Amino acid sequence: MNPDLFREGVARLRVEIHKVIVGHEALVDEVLIALFAGGHILLEGVPGLGKTLLVKTLAQALDLRYSRIQFTPDLMPADIIGTNVVMQDEAGRRFFEFQRGPIFSQIVLADEINRATPKTQSALLEAMQEHSVTASGTHYDLEEPFFVLATQNPIEMEGTYPLPEAQVDRFLFKLRVAFPPPADLVTIMDRTTGPDQPAPERVAAGATVLAMQALAREVAVATHVKEYVARLVRATHPDGEGASMARRFVRYGASPRGAQALLLAAKVRALIQGRANVAFEDLRALALPALRHRLILNFEGEAEGIDPDEIIRNVLAETPELAAGVRR
Repeated sequence: MNPDLFREGVARLRVEIHKVIVGHEALVDEVLIALFAGGHILLEGVPGLGKTLLVKTLAQALDLRYSRIQFTPDLMPADIIGTNVVMQDEAGRRFFEFQRGPIFSQIVLADEINRATPKTQSALLEAMQEHSVTASGTHYDLEEPFFVLATQNPIEMEGTYPLPEAQVDRFLFKLRVAFPPPADLVTIMDRTTGPDQPAPERVAAGATVLAMQALAREVAVATHVKEYVARLVRATHPDGEGASMARRFVRYGASPRGAQALLLAAKVRALIQGRANVAFEDLRALALPALRHRLILNFEGEAEGIDPDEIIRNVLAETPELAAGVRR
């Protein structure tokens, strides 16, 4: 695959998704960036904003197997992974046969992930990190590409189990779904209450997605750009190298996975923008979704209700693109 075909594929996917999804242009672009970066997404927003519809529409536009898992407090790991079932052949002999669960798909919607117990969340964790699952001592590889989009409601917290930091860190992006403006809300009503229900066409297959993911990893990154990523991540920590807000409000900063996520996503954005190398603007554009969920606030930050986005903006403002004495 070449860069022109990459941009054409992204543009076609964007068109098909927007046949159903009204507005949310930046959100759709960030979902596509995460897809072609090979990462997973945590979608946060109140009910009714189209989070589930967005994932379903993406699955319809791609020739990939799709499954939805509704997380509830009584959901068990076997409900996700699958379980061994006693079967009987024609001769009456009984044997165990593994019945695969909904995780054996390529696009998995984990709806309201924070409503499941930590034990069940951990079953999803292995699949996200390893792209494989283990059941009764047997290892099963998941079919590539494998993409998890999890949703959570930030308001209704009763009966929920907050995601552990180790699991949150495995999401490439955390995306916030905003309420639509009045004009978009009118369009949504027109599309959803009329006689015709819009539907996207399938415009890409699994092999195409894998080729696009492989091409993204080949994008060049200059040394001083990689050093900027490292300094951005270091500046989220409360030690001597941290930005002013990080030193005051952060208990733990972003992990090395944050640097990996930011750089890999920036490679995809560079291709979409028609460039063969990562620029500083790519990093600034994707710093919020790549890092916001990796900051752990201290007591003062929690007490004052500090938004991690404010801290990341402060990090961007106080971290120079070039280290002292370095020239482009």
